[in-house]
Formats: sequence, C-alpha cells, structure tokens
Amino acid sequence: MRSTCIARKIAFAIMAITFLSLTSMRCKAQAALLMEEPYGFFGTLNPTGHNAVYFARICADTPVKLRRCEPGELGSVISRYSDISTFDWVAIPLIPYLYSVEDIAAVPDHVDRDTVNRFRERYHEKHLLSLGEDVPRGGFMHGGWAELIGVAYERRMFAFRFETTEEQDDAFIARMNATQNRTHFQLLYSNCADFSREVLNFYLPRTFRRSFFPDVGMTTPKQISYKLVRLAEKHPEMRLQVFEIPQIPGYRHRSRSNKSVAESLVTTGYAVPIAVLNPYLAGGLFVDYLVRGHFHIIPKTPQMLSPQTMASLTHTGDPTENPVSASDQAHGDAESGFTEIPSVAANSGLKEIMATHE
Repeated sequence: MRSTCIARKIAFAIMAITFLSLTSMRCKAQAALLMEEPYGFFGTLNPTGHNAVYFARICADTPVKLRRCEPGELGSVISRYSDISTFDWVAIPLIPYLYSVEDIAAVPDHVDRDTVNRFRERYHEKHLLSLGEDVPRGGFMHGGWAELIGVAYERRMFAFRFETTEEQDDAFIARMNATQNRTHFQLLYSNCADFSREVLNFYLPRTFRRSFFPDVGMTTPKQISYKLVRLAEKHPEMRLQVFEIPQIPGYRHRSRSNKSVAESLVTTGYAVPIAVLNPYLAGGLFVDYLVRGHFHIIPKTPQMLSPQTMASLTHTGDPTENPVSASDQAHGDAESGFTEIPSVAANSGLKEIMATHE
C-alpha cells in the first residue's frame, strides 16, 4: 500500500514537472530592437539611422491599435514617426514592414523603382487608408506613409532579439491601447530612438536613459543598441541574439553604417567648422569619439536573414546559435536610468535584471 502511494506521488511529480515545462515553453516570447542604417541625402546629413521594435507575439489590429497575435501570424514592428497625421507611433506587420507584401513568396531578390512603388501603393490602398487622407506619401524633405513599408528596399537592418514574457506583452498592449496616440516627434529629444528607449524601459525598467556622451544628450539608434548589448552580456538569461536583415538590391544604393553623433561629426568633416568656432568643443567631441563614439556592437558573423529564413527571428531559438559574446563586442560602461513608460508588476523572466537596476 505504501509503495503504491509512493508510486502515485512520483507519477504526480513527473506530470507536474512536465506540465510546468510545457507551460514555460509556451509562455516564451520575444522582441527585437531594430537598428536600421541611414540612407539617401538625409542619411548623409544625419547618419544616425532609425530605430524600431519588433514583437513576435504582438500584432496590429489596425496600424494604431494592438492585439495578441493569432496562430500563424508573425508579429509586428512598432516605431515613432513624423508626418503620419497626428499619430505618434504606428504598428505594421513584419513582412509588409520589410517588403511591402503580405506573402513571403512574393518578395523579389532584386527590385526596381516601379516594383517598389507598385508594392507600396497596393499595400497602402488595402491597409493604410485608415491613417487618414491627410497623410502624405512622403518624399525628399518630409516623411509619410511610404516609410512605413518596404523598409528592406531602402536599407540594411540589424535585429537584437531578446526574450519577453506573455504577461509583459499583454501589459504592453493594454498600455499602448489605453494611452492617447498623439505625436511627440522631435528630432533631437523625442525621436524614434527615444521611443525605442521608452519601450525597452517598459520591459527592462530603469535601464535606458539619454546620454550626454557620446551623443550630446541626443538618443541615437546605435547608442540604444549598444546599451542593450552591454546589458545582455551581464544577463545571459536575456538570450540576446543578433541578426542581419540585408537590403534588397536594385532600388537604392547601399545604406551606410549607423553612427553616433560624435562619430558622425568627426568622420564626416563637420567638426572642422566647429573647431573654428569653438576648438574646445571640437576637441571634446574628438576625445569622446576616440573613447566611446566608435564602439562596435555587431558580432563578426551575425546570422543573415532572408524572407525564407525569417523564422529564426520570429520563433524562439537556441541561444547557442548566435550568442552575444563579450569577445565579439567592444566594451564600455553600461548605464542605468529612469523609466519613462511605467512598467507593471507581472511574472517576468527578466525580474532579476529589473531588481539589479532598481
């Protein structure tokens, strides 16, 4: 009788462990910070690039309303833009965001201007008219709906993927849907990188803040990506992986590498007139560039993603496939800061990181 009772307890324990393991696997989710390279004339003047955040379990019910993804959906990309009516942020499904099409099989290996315009017009008419008739297409001087889709035709991107929990994602959806989506865009102090910083602070409270060095108080895509990499080196439980999403050739010249403010001023020659007007400021920028402004954050061999291999980004993978190694990165000081979007109390796989920065 006793042996039977012991056997039942062992069987129950095995069943409980199995259930908890399956639940833990099922609750895994992920997000990715997208660092997008600068391109075109504006990218020459401001070579910092663009930031967006990809969520594998958060989808766009509309471009300005979020929901949990249904089975088979690949998530969405959320970012802050200017000139999109009065909206501060817009969410676009992953594949249209990258390629302006809804079917991965329709993504070409090479494009021309007519093809890109046709893809964008078709998607705009089908899905983006709800943004309003006053949203321009965008052009040389101003942004518009065209910048929301087909991003991979314009530039190369790097995705820094980290784990989240379903509870965190649900709380983020509720927060974004409840908050008034009114534009806050301002190039210097409320730009796309500032929005990404606020989103990351929601998941990793009091971790990301604006830095005076190396970006003279401005938040840049490279700065935010660097801080995420440095944080992940200290917290391997984040399972950070870095992927490269290449630019589809044919539409534009190849995009250029992201730069910090100090790096862009020193390497593009803008420091010369600054040196004439204020040699002390120019000297400070140069020293800052040498010490911190040219940090490297991309592994030597990041995993390359194509439309056919996008599942490596959209599904939880083995962290040993492409770990962020300290040997592959340039080291610097990680900074902790304040939360601009309040976090919520949820069962988080990242609570150890949160505690470290409280």
